[in-house]
Parts: sequence; C-alpha cells; structure tokens
Amino acid sequence: MKKRAIRFIFRGQPQEVQHSPTTRTILQYLREDVRCTGTKEGCAEGDCGACTVMLGELDEHGHLALRAVNSCIQLLPTLDGKALYTVEDLAAADGTLHPVQQAMMDAHGAQCGFCTPGFLMSLWGLYLRHQAQATIPTRQEIDDVLSGNLCRCTGYRPLIDAALRMHQYPCTEFDQTTVTEQLKALQAAGPLAYEYQGQTFHAPQTLTELAQLRADYPAARLLAGSTDIGLWVTRQFRELPHLIYTGRVAELHRIEQQGSELYIGAAALLNHAYDALLEYFPELHELRHRFASYPIRNAGTLGGNVANGSPIGDSMPWLIALRAQIVLRQGARLRQMPLEDYYLAYQKTALEVGEFVQGLLIPLDREHWRFRTYKLSKRHDQDISAVCAAYAVKLDAQGNIEQARVAYGGMAATPKRAHACEATLQGQHWNEATAQFGMQALEQDFQPLSDMRASAPYRLLSAQNLLYRFYLETRPDAPLAAHQLNVFSLAKQNVSFHQEGQA
Repeated sequence: MKKRAIRFIFRGQPQEVQHSPTTRTILQYLREDVRCTGTKEGCAEGDCGACTVMLGELDEHGHLALRAVNSCIQLLPTLDGKALYTVEDLAAADGTLHPVQQAMMDAHGAQCGFCTPGFLMSLWGLYLRHQAQATIPTRQEIDDVLSGNLCRCTGYRPLIDAALRMHQYPCTEFDQTTVTEQLKALQAAGPLAYEYQGQTFHAPQTLTELAQLRADYPAARLLAGSTDIGLWVTRQFRELPHLIYTGRVAELHRIEQQGSELYIGAAALLNHAYDALLEYFPELHELRHRFASYPIRNAGTLGGNVANGSPIGDSMPWLIALRAQIVLRQGARLRQMPLEDYYLAYQKTALEVGEFVQGLLIPLDREHWRFRTYKLSKRHDQDISAVCAAYAVKLDAQGNIEQARVAYGGMAATPKRAHACEATLQGQHWNEATAQFGMQALEQDFQPLSDMRASAPYRLLSAQNLLYRFYLETRPDAPLAAHQLNVFSLAKQNVSFHQEGQA
C-alpha cells in the first residue's frame, strides 16, 4: 500500500491530515487542532454523548449513510474517506437556526448547555432520517436515539418535546448529492497506509488486502468500532504502534441470508446487525435496546463484541444458544467452528497467528424451537451485565425436549454453555419439575465470582431464576406473555389499579 495522508470532508471541503498520531481522537482534533469547540468533552469514554458528531460515508451501493457517533473514542485515521459534521454545521450561513436548534430553543431544552451540542447532533440524525421518509419519529425512536446523551440539569421532557416539534418548522434540506460526489472522489485514493513517528495505521478495502496485512503484521492490533480500543487510548493511555482498521472492508459489512443461515460480517455495525436479526428473532428486541447506547451501536460491531472474548459480552450467550458458528480467515483459508469452542480461557481464544474473524453464521431453523435471552444489570439501560442468559429448547410433538442449549455470560471466565443443566433437561417433558431440576443442575456448571456488579450467590440465584422465567414463558400449557413477567409493565398495571381504586 502506498503511504499517504488521511483525507476526509470537513466544513464542506476536502481536508488532509499528515502530522498527527494514529491514536489521536476525532474530539482532540476538533477541539485542539482546528479549534471547533462546539463539540464538548465530558467522559472521554463514550458514555455521556457531549461529544456526539455525525459521520457520512458511502454504503456498498454508493448511497450516503449518516450515523451519530462519540468522537471522544473514535480515532482520527478512521475518518479517511468519510465526511465529518459537528454542531457548527447546523445553522445556515446567515445565522438562521436549523429546525432542530429552533425546536430546542422553543421547547426550553437547554440550561447549562454543555450537553446541548451532543443532543442536537443526535436529533439531527433523527431529523434527516425522517425527513427522507416524510414521517414523524415515534416516542420510542426518540428515546432510543437519545439513549447515548446524558442530561444532568434540563431533564428529558423538554428535550423530547423538541424532538417531537422539530418537524413542524420550515424544512431545511441537506445537500446529499454534493457530499456523495465528494466522497466518491475520496474513494479514488484507495486504501490507507498512514505513518507518524513510529506509528502505523492501515485501512484496507478488500478481504484480500486485510488477509495479507494480517499475515504480514500478525502483531498488529485489529480495530473495528473503537468502542473498546478507544478506551485503551483515553483511559489506559496504551501504546498502539500498529493498527489495522477493518471498517472500510466492504465484504465485512455484508449481512445476508445464505440458505438456512444468516451471515453477518465481522464489521457489520451493531445497529445494522440487530435490524437484520430482529426479522428472524423478535425475542432480541429488549436486548437490542439495552445493548449499549444508540451512538455506540452506530460504531461498535457484532464481530468485535464476539472477537474480544469478554466474559460479560451480551452477544455471545444468545449466539451460542442459537447454535451460531464463527467464521475465521487466515490468508485464503477459511474455517468455522461452534462459537462456544472459540473461547478457551479468560481473554484467550482459538485464533491462530495471522487469523481474524470474518463473520458469523446463525441457523434460521426456528421450527419447534423456543428461544429467549435476558439481561440483568444494576441499571436497566446502558450497563454492563451482571448476568446475561440465553435459552433455546426444541420440543417434540409430545412436549419433550429434543435439544436444549443453555448459555450464560458473567458466570465464568468465558461465555459458557451449561452442559450439566442441558443434560438434565434433555429428553424430559418440559414441565415445572424439569425446570426445577435444570435450575439445581446449574450449581454443577458454575462457581461464579463476586465483584462490583454482583455477588456470587446473587449470580447463581439469578441464573436459576432466569431459567425458571424462561420456562414460564415457553411452557406448553398456558405460557405467560413477556409483559406478565416484566417489572415495568407490572408497575404500570399496579399504578393504574391504584388510581382506579382511589377514584
């Protein structure tokens, strides 16, 4: 690859950067290099949303795609071939406020104003999406999009009011045609090879290029969504002398049905992956919304979540329960294995030297299978799991269990199947007694640790109770609906009942 500068669109014009560390964040570039201080720095770990910006890039069909991300953990070289937008881009040249800004003003959506630029950028993304569709966002969409933006003083009611009101103002058009042509011109530069004072950053564009780089530089760190590695930079101050970025490899973004399986490329964004998965597995709906915030899901990848081998990653338990296979590549060689076999020990995987994760294969055979996944955490939203559980059982015509797959995160050094529990369930009628025996068998499968998120006894008891909840929702006779076991739904019912009683 020929060495060159980082090239991207900013303030409507092509920009080049060639004297900056490869681990410099987009936020540092904005505030310190080009003095665009509208974008704020809060947590420096992608949690508060004060640093939210918008990225524009061309999808595999050559269409412009926009997504809001946290600039505090995105590395500057990943901007290559993209367009960058900040809060300074919203108002017109004559100072006329954008409808999103005007709605925020009229709905009194700002007090101290520190978080306001991030909220505006998140709402701008929502505005553009619904402007293109000629629709109005729902309250659920608004809540989801704002999930990555923290407000400490104004409160969310006026912010939500602004989101509901922003389409009532005269429409402001976004010139997608010009941006698209600019990005096409940038693409002609080809893959990126960038160096700065002993640091190297490669951004290949094809699987072949990536495989060759991985073979040539096996010690280099693969970078996908930067939602994990970004914190190594901002919080741990790690030295990362060589990064290979997977985000520009089109094949790794592919999501498609292949016969009786769904294939998800390793660089597919979490939001895109869950959009596809929900068509086949609506049971993932709650987890999708509780899996990090919207801008994190706009940057993080399903393949990255799986590849790093974290024992508390929320993707692995349900993927294991659904019999997912992981596809690995080394040069031109492909191999695949059951996902549970990929994890060998804490932070240790089956990857060989020069090998990388290419994608995931998820069987779509749902006939007679009953599937659920649950997450327990101290906070309901945007929190690391204390326990994440997934269950899939296949029942025959008589209600006996032909196959059982039980998987947990947060219960061991790796995401792990509960083999003793599965053996107890196998061949048994799916009834109360079988569920109770399975719950007891979990004591043979796990000896969880105590930490800041949960104690060992709590984890074991919770794992057992979640299995019982799964039974209540999937038992052959009179299964309970999800809302009958949801604490928020039950709380609303109790409030309504109490109010009726007072009336």
